[in-house]
Amino acid sequence: MSVRLKTKLSLGLVFLFIVIVLFGVMGLYYINRLSDEGRQVLQNNYESLVYCNRMMQALEVLHTDKNALGTFRENLAKQQGNITEVGEREATDDLTKNFNEMLADPKDSSNYADIRRSINKIQELNEMAIFRKSSVAQKTADSAKDILTILFTILTLVAFTFIFNLPGIISDPIRSLAEGIRAIAAKDYKKRIYLRQGDEFGELAESFNTMAQKLDEYESSNLAQIKFEKSRIETIINQMRDGIIGLDDKRNILFLNAVAEKLIGLKEADIAGLYAPDVALTNDLMRTLLQDDAEKKDLKIYADNKESYFSKDVLKVTNNAEVIGQVIVLRNITPFHELNEAKTNFIATVSHELKTPISSIKMSARLLGDLRVGALNNEQQELIRSITDDSDRLLKITGELLNLSQVETGKIQLKLQPASPADIVEQAIQAVSLQAQQKHINIQSKLADNLPTIQADVEKTSWVLINFLTNAIKYSPEDSGVEVSACCTKNTVEFMVKDQGRGIDEKYLPRIFDRYFKVPGTHERNGTGLGLSISKEFIEAQGGRIWVHSRLGEGSQFGFTFSAT
Repeated sequence: MSVRLKTKLSLGLVFLFIVIVLFGVMGLYYINRLSDEGRQVLQNNYESLVYCNRMMQALEVLHTDKNALGTFRENLAKQQGNITEVGEREATDDLTKNFNEMLADPKDSSNYADIRRSINKIQELNEMAIFRKSSVAQKTADSAKDILTILFTILTLVAFTFIFNLPGIISDPIRSLAEGIRAIAAKDYKKRIYLRQGDEFGELAESFNTMAQKLDEYESSNLAQIKFEKSRIETIINQMRDGIIGLDDKRNILFLNAVAEKLIGLKEADIAGLYAPDVALTNDLMRTLLQDDAEKKDLKIYADNKESYFSKDVLKVTNNAEVIGQVIVLRNITPFHELNEAKTNFIATVSHELKTPISSIKMSARLLGDLRVGALNNEQQELIRSITDDSDRLLKITGELLNLSQVETGKIQLKLQPASPADIVEQAIQAVSLQAQQKHINIQSKLADNLPTIQADVEKTSWVLINFLTNAIKYSPEDSGVEVSACCTKNTVEFMVKDQGRGIDEKYLPRIFDRYFKVPGTHERNGTGLGLSISKEFIEAQGGRIWVHSRLGEGSQFGFTFSAT
């Protein structure tokens, strides 16, 4: 029958407890016994010897010392109360008889010899008793020493047996299990543990063997499938037009597909397993790919015998919410760049070509409205105004598209020169004065005193301010006011346009300067949604900063700032 490990440990602890208790009880027993025997010698026999010595001394000086008789009588009385040995009472009675005879005639010293004889008898009896009791105590001590020595020897042998066997009972199975676990960690699923014991370690070994067998079966059954899937995935990755680089959680390079090899100029076999930042020390593209860019920018890379464009995406590989690696994907967006460039060229060409006939149409409409050409009826005048308005809108749209083409091609032509903020504000107000009068809107100009000059492109800066004023007039109610101001704060000049319109919901403010964006609910059909986007590009190209503040029901504030010169 097998014994459980818990039972073994319990038996060992119980045995140690019994050893401690038994050894303690035996030691206390013999110590108490020796203590009692020694106390009896001191309390009985030794005291009798003391009394006898005192009486003998008093007898010697009885004729010369007056106190000797009292001392003799006192010690005799104590001896009479301390009779412990056989024959001691008869000797004490004989001493008392002789002492009383002496008291009858103190001058007669004939019985002194009898008194001494009685005292010597009492001393002899007590000395013999002391010797006898000392022998008994010595025998008791020898017996205790022998018993305790035998007991100590037996317990020591048993304890050594526990010391040498008990740790092995626990450590040997644990060592075997540790070796098995290390083997499983190294994917050696053939490892087995054999423990010939029926305790908990034996059960654990059986469970371990079962687990290893299941893992071995799983590994054998899925290895071919895993290899097939790996080959299939590698084939798919290598056939992709995007460059793909795989890194582990320590940023070591795991794989590159064929496109990534061409872009980086390195073979997978040469850098697989290397630390990616080390490779980046000698490879500019790898260094760029490993940088954590807060702002995504397209990468211009020479590939396929031409300048190509790629966008970088970093995908995190996770397992149970733990990041175990990442995949860097370089998407080839060259066709989109080419299409975008073609679109920009088309817009620029069409806008430029449309500008001349639209200007001619506008001039012709103005001539038709001149009374020197001929009088027109009301319907004809209304048609002329409609043609003029549509021409103005077309000119504005073509102007914005031309500006957009400059922005998209990165060829914004700036004529930076010292400029007066007051002149820019005045030029913008004059440009929209007619539009403001038609809607009965009062434009208030607030210019701070002693405004410093700024380094700016006057035409494009005025265009931005005109765009702000045009939007303010468009979205302000009739018979209201629009405020345009310029002030100096902390070495910067700030331009601002404030209206009394319905305002803009705060959730749309982050997108207000995006291309083609229109605030939902404005019902604006004539605009392109490019004005604010182009304004942002114009201001930032000059080193300025553009901003907007608005809340529903409280109007809007659009502005930009330049550094003072």
